[in-house]
Amino acid sequence: VFLAIYSMCFCKLFKVLFPPHKITVLYQEHDPSGMLNKVRTRQDRYRIKDVICVDKKWEELTGIIDQSEAILIYDIHSELRNKIVKYCYEKDIRLYITPKISDIILRSSENIHLFDTPLLLSRNNGFSFEQRFFKRLLDVVVSPIMLLIAIAIKLYDGGPVFFKQKRCTLNGQVFEIHKFRSMIVDAEKEGLSIPASEKDPRITPVGNIIRATRLDELPQIFDILSGKMSLVGPRPERIEHVEKYTADIPEFAYRLKVKGGLTGYAQIYGKYNTTAYDKIKLDLMYIQNYSILLDLKLILMTVKIIFMKESTEGFDEKQITEIQSREK
Repeated sequence: VFLAIYSMCFCKLFKVLFPPHKITVLYQEHDPSGMLNKVRTRQDRYRIKDVICVDKKWEELTGIIDQSEAILIYDIHSELRNKIVKYCYEKDIRLYITPKISDIILRSSENIHLFDTPLLLSRNNGFSFEQRFFKRLLDVVVSPIMLLIAIAIKLYDGGPVFFKQKRCTLNGQVFEIHKFRSMIVDAEKEGLSIPASEKDPRITPVGNIIRATRLDELPQIFDILSGKMSLVGPRPERIEHVEKYTADIPEFAYRLKVKGGLTGYAQIYGKYNTTAYDKIKLDLMYIQNYSILLDLKLILMTVKIIFMKESTEGFDEKQITEIQSREK
């Protein structure tokens, strides 16, 4: 009772001391509705005041910025974006930015001061030997218990316990990933990739439970112990998805600088239906800022998202149609 009252009081105090920021969203060409929906899920932190297209005169745009408590830059071309960033810095205006891939790569750069012009060093070569060693050690130490799940799957329809699929990992190497089967046998027997949708009829009752709790991913511990995967890292994608995503977004191949993982930024902060472009940005945030402490943090955070329904949200019909049309 004491802890409940204590928590309620401090939650209310926090809201008084740190009210949500009123944000003006600036965009250019791309429809910002997807980003706006994401921001609106955190009404405790942000309130959208205005949504403004930046195709205006500079004087008119600065007038809008001056009247704003905070600015969120969404996908604006570099030249104008740089002017807005400098203007907000000069005027002490709070600024949020959806980063471009180049921004994420540079975030982990080292500062070099050898002469009167500073340099940024971005090594761009994945993990060091020491980092790979400690990741491997962590992979081997963590081992889950999976017997009861395997029995439940087998008892339900007598089909195979495991689902196997070819995926891409470090340097584009192909390996066979293992998962607990959560769908009916031959769910993709026609050979066409059919992403799971909300209330997908192919998902078995046992599958609904293990997908909701992410327990269907546990057999990948075998792939981790064999060295094909890591416990934490970019999620290994299907071969055909890598080819198509890379054709649309060449930077998608940057994820293959390190070994694929069971969990990571994209699994914790993203959803099953998160776009490929957002996934690459989340994965590069991990690659460029890696440490063993970050791995431990992400593992602990994974426990939390297991109980969040939004993280397993399926594709809608429009997204499925777009994916299938790219594969034809």
